Amino acid sequence: MLFFVEVVISGLTAGVMYALVALGFVLIFKASGVFNFAQGVLALFAGLTLHGLLTGTVPFVHTVNPAWAMPAWLAILTTIAIMILLAIVWERLVLANLVNQEHIILFMATLGLAYVLEGAGDIIWGSDVKVLDLGLPQGASDYFLDTFNLYVEKLELFAAATAGVLVVVLALFFNKTRIGRALRAVADDHQAALSVGISLRTIWVIVWSVAGIVALVAGIMWGAKSGIQFSLSLIALKALPVLILGGFTSIPGAIVGGLIIGVGEKIAEVYMGPYVGGAIENWFAYMLALVFLLFRPQGLFGEKIIERV
Repeated sequence: MLFFVEVVISGLTAGVMYALVALGFVLIFKASGVFNFAQGVLALFAGLTLHGLLTGTVPFVHTVNPAWAMPAWLAILTTIAIMILLAIVWERLVLANLVNQEHIILFMATLGLAYVLEGAGDIIWGSDVKVLDLGLPQGASDYFLDTFNLYVEKLELFAAATAGVLVVVLALFFNKTRIGRALRAVADDHQAALSVGISLRTIWVIVWSVAGIVALVAGIMWGAKSGIQFSLSLIALKALPVLILGGFTSIPGAIVGGLIIGVGEKIAEVYMGPYVGGAIENWFAYMLALVFLLFRPQGLFGEKIIERV
């Protein structure tokens, strides 16, 4: 039983890490109705940028100059400013020309952004795995180890608390603020939103800036856990089944979906893996998402879409 509890806790903490990436997908989808394929690469690019500023890495040259190194707080603020600047450039160069276009066109634009940012990150900061040290808590939690004899990582507990704060802040932002309501209006219909005086360009800059900040948080957590590496962009694809389970438009659903995926894949790997040759973690989430698509395509917390013709 103790081993089972450890497996469940391990799954919950892994699910929180997935959910941190999924939150960025939800933000873009709620504001545009488009799946943002570039969200994982945004987390990668933000992490690379933060590491470069922390260590004083010279862009494009990939050499370290300690005199250029920034303290953690300044590096984080600078990275946030860079992500906001990236959102402004993205809106000016691409999104402004795609108003009222089909969703598949916007999706292809995010696919192109993913490849551009991944290549830019490689050129600017280098492709080697980078250790991100921000002084976040590491190692086993003494409380859980001494009280329950359970091994729980302090970093994963910190990530869970961070995810909880993000969910509360984003839920209040979308449901209680004027900008949040405008975001939902833009997602429903671009032309209708423009007709009532909502600035589509401003809304897109805001939502992509917030998504960039959420991506930075995800990049920090993943970077502190396993280093900043380009496989992060592939790990982010695990957010797709998370969204299918929780619902593409639900911020709390991203957390719940992540927890279900995390626990499900850990239990399946430990208890079913030996009978099927292992590696269940690689495909379990997608099989579970397929089942949800068959019986509840809108997810647990998603809005059921009804179209009248």
